[in-house]
Amino acid sequence: MRSKILIATLFLCHISTAQTTSKINRQQLVQRHTVKLYKADTLASLSVGNGSFAFTVDVTGLQSFPDDYASGVPLGTQSEWGWHAFPNVNNYKVEDALKTYHLNGRDVTYMVQNNQDSGLSKKTADYFRINEHRLHLAKIGLELIKKDGSVAKLSDIKNISQQLDMWTGAIQSHFTVEDIPVQVITYGHQQQDAIAAKVSSPLIAQKRLQIRIRLPYPNGDWGDRGNNWQNDNQHSSSIISKTANAATISHTLDTTSYYISTLWKGMAAVTQKQPHYYLIKPGSGSSFELSVRFNKEKKAAPAASFATTEQNSKQYLAAFWNSGGAIDFAGSIDPRANELERRIILSQYLTKIQCSGNFPPQETGLTYNSWYGKPHLEMHWWHGIHFALWGRPELLQKSVDWYFKVQDIAKGIAKRQGYEGMRWQKMTDNKGREVPSSIGAFLIWQQPHFIYFTELLYRARQEKSVLEKYKDLVFGTADFMASFAHYDEATKKYILGKGLIPVQERFKAEETFNPTYELVYWHWALNVAQQWRKRLGLSRDQKWDAVIKDLSPLPVQGNKYLFTESGTDSYTNPEYKTDHPSVLGALGMMPQTPLLDKQIMQNTFDWIWNNWSWHDTWGWDFPMTAMTATRLGMPDKAIEALLMPVQTNTYLPNGHNYQEGRLTIYLPGNGGFLSAIAMMCAGYDQGTGTLPGIPKDGKWKVKFEGLQQMP
Repeated sequence: MRSKILIATLFLCHISTAQTTSKINRQQLVQRHTVKLYKADTLASLSVGNGSFAFTVDVTGLQSFPDDYASGVPLGTQSEWGWHAFPNVNNYKVEDALKTYHLNGRDVTYMVQNNQDSGLSKKTADYFRINEHRLHLAKIGLELIKKDGSVAKLSDIKNISQQLDMWTGAIQSHFTVEDIPVQVITYGHQQQDAIAAKVSSPLIAQKRLQIRIRLPYPNGDWGDRGNNWQNDNQHSSSIISKTANAATISHTLDTTSYYISTLWKGMAAVTQKQPHYYLIKPGSGSSFELSVRFNKEKKAAPAASFATTEQNSKQYLAAFWNSGGAIDFAGSIDPRANELERRIILSQYLTKIQCSGNFPPQETGLTYNSWYGKPHLEMHWWHGIHFALWGRPELLQKSVDWYFKVQDIAKGIAKRQGYEGMRWQKMTDNKGREVPSSIGAFLIWQQPHFIYFTELLYRARQEKSVLEKYKDLVFGTADFMASFAHYDEATKKYILGKGLIPVQERFKAEETFNPTYELVYWHWALNVAQQWRKRLGLSRDQKWDAVIKDLSPLPVQGNKYLFTESGTDSYTNPEYKTDHPSVLGALGMMPQTPLLDKQIMQNTFDWIWNNWSWHDTWGWDFPMTAMTATRLGMPDKAIEALLMPVQTNTYLPNGHNYQEGRLTIYLPGNGGFLSAIAMMCAGYDQGTGTLPGIPKDGKWKVKFEGLQQMP
């Protein structure tokens, strides 16, 4: 009898976690996670966008209360092309931020932020960290007039009901002002930097509802929220054309200029209320349709109508959801399944509209600035690889192709430092310029990313054209990696460092060498680069092979991997139990390589799981931990890691990964989550099947389709 019960139990576990063959109803899957809000929550702003442009709204469906939302998830209007720099009146030269370090027997220059050798160097570094910075293009909101003639405040917005339908891209907002109803429907155009809204309310006929367009000036802060209404005399704007149903506003800030084209249906007048403050006043009726398009060039096409924008959004978002992968947890009885599914759907939507453009995104996407709006190339892995794992490699390819544009700068950095090939930037801008940073200048884990990206693109198509297209950049990336590894005559091994900061940014650059994760990544990426040579019919590169053969072994202490070989106090110094537990990435983000012993990694994982200061981590640390747990055969721990109840693992009602007050959204967390759950379902190259990260306890029913295995 016991054997029969055991067989029945095993059968139940298999059925409950098996991938069934029936197609997933994708529209039903997406729409059961429609975001619904019933109060003004400044952390629950909703966005529309297309990957190159995004527009974030408050509970009115537009940007009516930017000051109220500034400390939450701000109401941003940002594009890929919208950048600005304060005039360089002091003629700072970026070369003045360079500092020379004596490392491995020679001098190497790094572009650092906190160079105390001279005041000029620090002022130079500060200027180039701030400039260029991403712009907030405008705030487009409702100006609602109360019976007493005053402008309504957020506290006057009552009876709120708002929802985001991610299948269509529609934000529908219902509320009342002094018991008078207002309805707003908002869409983002999927091929233009444009939005459209339809406003319906008796307030229109009462002349108490207008559309407000305000143009802020950048404040130069690390996290500009786009609500600086001062400095009116430092920028200029004007209405340069208008007709009965359209108007164009020009805006110039120093050397940056752009144009705002508006189009409306029905009668309306546009006026300037104050400097950089414009009002569109509907003439009559109970509804008003408005479209707004942002253009870098003056002669760009006009804005599309509301009806055209609505149809465009519905068409292209349905095509997005019907492409690539899907995961459906319907029928699961584990209470955590619904929250996992919610995060999956919202993270796909957010990364599609915020991170799928032609440039590596900043960590807060196109919502508001962090690090002055600059992208961090080490984060590009978390922003991008999930697109390929979810069967949408074309969305990854768009930003990967940007590396062609900045390769000469990467070559210049390597040459300046005495290395071969290309040293990819860390903190940068659209033009690929290196930004002074006393941490970023020493990071190296962004270097192999290009090989990882292009390997995913090749796996998706298996065509020689992919190899031919990217080979020079792949080989240039590997050339730097091989030349960066320093050969130590005493140990007869190649060493990474000194002169680096690992992923776990707690170690001093001048003292640190051989971080575990970076050693594994170096070994894996150089091997992949050799595979590319073989696929192209080329001989192996001897220098790369020398580094592969004699790369330092992973540092071990107490049968656990050290975080770095130089960090012999990794397990005793409390500071080293904070930040990214990146040693786990050596088997998680990476497949198992010949360098790594799985049992030692198991010991390392167990110690970190029980001893890490999880409250001092970042949003992508939890997906990374889930990946490692999956490869170690611990699906229960993988699920627990993804849903660990820690502030930096919070996912807001709008789906954003919250970190803390200054970083209220964090898209590397969303991208990491998608990568982890794809691997947990579709598996990985060295695995033995699908669903390796889903517990076999009979509580999970999982359907998935269109996912790709992780390397």
